[in-house]
Amino acid sequence: MARDMSDKDILKMELDQLKKEVKNERMPVSTTAKEIVEWVDGQYAEDPLIKGIPEDTNPFKEKGGCIIS
Repeated sequence: MARDMSDKDILKMELDQLKKEVKNERMPVSTTAKEIVEWVDGQYAEDPLIKGIPEDTNPFKEKGGCIIS
């Protein structure tokens, strides 16, 4: 897409993007990090990557094995 555009058009797109980004509310990392930790702690109990998937509901459990003799 950028190949079909002139340098002026590309710069205009970048300027428009920067105008959008400057409107975003900024928060200090110290505040957002605490919120992220609280959210992760709240989701911990339901997280299958941490808790694991029960064998009876695991769709990836091997159905059978292959025996080579």
